[in-house]
Order: sequence, then C-alpha cells, then structure tokens
Amino acid sequence: MNYYPQTCVWEVTMGCNMNCGHCGSSCKYPLPGELTSAEALSFVDMCVDMNLKWVTLSGGEPLTRSDICSIIKYCKQKGLAANIITNGWLMTDDLAKKLKSSGVSTVAISLDGTEEVHDKIRKKGSFERIKNAFHILKKYDIFTASITTISNLNIALLGEIKDFLISMGVDVWQLQIGLPMGNFSKHPDWLIKPDKIIDIIDFCYDAAVEGKIGICLADCMGYYSRKQIEIDKIYLRSKNIPLWDGCHAGIRSFGMLHNGDILGCTSIRDKKFIEGNIREKTLREIWESPDTFLWRRNFTKEMLDGNCKVCKYSKKCLGGCTNTRLAINKDINSDNKYCTHSILMDKFRNQLASRVDSENILNHAKNMINQKCYQEANLSLDRLIELEPENSDFKNLKNFTHSII
Repeated sequence: MNYYPQTCVWEVTMGCNMNCGHCGSSCKYPLPGELTSAEALSFVDMCVDMNLKWVTLSGGEPLTRSDICSIIKYCKQKGLAANIITNGWLMTDDLAKKLKSSGVSTVAISLDGTEEVHDKIRKKGSFERIKNAFHILKKYDIFTASITTISNLNIALLGEIKDFLISMGVDVWQLQIGLPMGNFSKHPDWLIKPDKIIDIIDFCYDAAVEGKIGICLADCMGYYSRKQIEIDKIYLRSKNIPLWDGCHAGIRSFGMLHNGDILGCTSIRDKKFIEGNIREKTLREIWESPDTFLWRRNFTKEMLDGNCKVCKYSKKCLGGCTNTRLAINKDINSDNKYCTHSILMDKFRNQLASRVDSENILNHAKNMINQKCYQEANLSLDRLIELEPENSDFKNLKNFTHSII
C-alpha cells in the first residue's frame, strides 16, 4: 500500500440552522442514516488505527449535534486532533468552555463579507453572532480560524474582511472560491471570472507578507505562480505541513458523509465517487482495497485536456483541485480554468499573438529553455512557427520543448 491517510473531513450532520446561498451541499435538515454516537466513536477508532493526524468536523452545522463535544473529547483521548467548522450562530460561553475542555484543536468560523453581505448570504444577525463567538473563543484561548468563500458578492471586500478578522484576533484565514454546486449553482452571477484569481493571489500574498494573520489557500486556489508558492511557504512550512503537490483525495486524505459513506473528498457530491461505507466495511478495508479511489490513484497527466495537458507542472499537479474541474466543466479530465499558472500562460499567449518580431521572440524562447521554462518556450515557438511555417529550426526546437513537457 503506497497511500497513507493523514486527515479526513467528516460531515457529521447535514442538519443546519441556516440555508446559505452558497452552500455546496444544500444543507438544511438532518438526513436519514446519520451515524449514532456509538458509530461515531467507532469511526474515530478506525481513524486512529489508520494513524490519522487530524480530523475536521463539518456539516451542515456540526454544533447542532448534541454529542459533538463527546466526539471531540474522544478524538483527543485517542491522540487525534479534531478541528471544527461552524457558522458561529450557536456559540455560547458554556459551549466554548465545553469545547475547550474537550480538547478541540481549532474552531473555524465561516465569514463571507461585511455585515450586510454576510447576512445576505447566510442569515440576518449572523455577523453579530460571529463577533460574539470570536470574543468568547478568545476568552478561553481556543485557536481560531475563519473561512471565506469568495464570490462576486464579496471579492471587493477582502481587505475589510481581513481587517475585521485581525481585530478579532483570529489566528488563520482560509480563502476559497465559490463553485457552482448546490445552492451556489442557483446564483450563476456570483461565480467569479477565472482571471480574478490573479487579483486574489496578489491580495493574499500582501496579507501573508504583512504577517498579521495566517493566510491559508484552499486546494481550489493556485497553482504554481511565484506568489502562490510564497504564500504556501509562509503558512504551511511554519506548521510543518507539506507544500501542496496535487489533489490528495484518496492519496493522503478522504472524506466521510453523515451516513458513513467514504469518498475521496466531501466537496465532490457525485454518488459515483463513493468508495464504501463504514457500516459495511472498516475504514482500513475501504482504504486498502485495490478497487477504491481509482479515479485518483490511476490518474495521469496524459488523461488531462487543454492547458493542463501541456503544462510543465501537470505531472505533479494533475490539474489541481479535482472538484473545481468537475464543478466547472463536469469532467475531471478537463483543464483547470481557475489555475493561476494557466491564466498567466493564456495571458502570455495573447501577448504573443500580436507580435511579429521573430528575432526577439526566438531569443525569449531560448532564454526560457535555458531556465527550463519549457511551456513558455513552447508558446513562443508556436508563434514563431505561425510567422514562419517553413522554418525547420523552429520546428526542431518545438519538438524538443514539447517532448520535455
């Protein structure tokens, strides 16, 4: 077995006291088949048996489960770090005290804008509840985080959100893009354009360098621009977390739904990606089966299309976040339209389209080859061949760079 799970995201319930406009899983009511308390603790034992390092409890709203603190406490007793993601509405002094005594590792609260925008997306009064929740959590010295789902509603508010979180003493801020899933798919005008990713990365880079709050990019953000790499180095290396090197669903992480269904990632809602259920098999049996997670474990660069197929990083990256490709293009083999590197390459290609100075373009191509930037060189040579289709030197160089990519 070459794959060893380190973490999982566990949707402990689909029940929620909100019905947020961007909720990818359209949570509202608890669904039939939710794990009992005994089954939940048994799953923790399975995670410990697999040597997991941490588990993230999400939902729905996990705080609507009456046994949530007992689950966290059991994780702590077994040496498994437990994080929780909440909307903050139910946080009270008594609950924070219980979370602290249970040994919770991190409490992350979702925040999606200034008061007007956040409450529009989630629920009137939610923003004030979050302020209260952060004050209470800090009172008990609980490590706090916040998660922002970026859409056209709040992309212009990132600076204000950052200042608010800093004022609340929040330790880490995770940013992710909203994708057309669940409730979000009902609001196509909320989806940001791919080129906005560059602006977001620029903002996150400045915030990371500023150092007033930890900046963590979700797996759907990136990839392989200089600033994105630096952002990851600043935060991930400080926590001794490996730098992102491709979708780790079924490789070193997995997800579990409310009913015990195991899949590579809880963001992927398609039932065909379910690998088994812990009520029928143990987690180890599911994970170590030669027939599970094949969509990821057998995935290769050659299966990708578009920019990803010819990208110099794709052998490692494999198109970035699988769910982004699936949500945007309905196909995991498609290229990633929200990849920073791909967007920059498209921009470079467009710049080349208007150039006719063959000598300068050739010099740039050779310079890129010397720097082992073969994709940029390849694009330059494509333009040279358009300008001089009979030039064999250009074609030979193109064959060289193409073979390396």
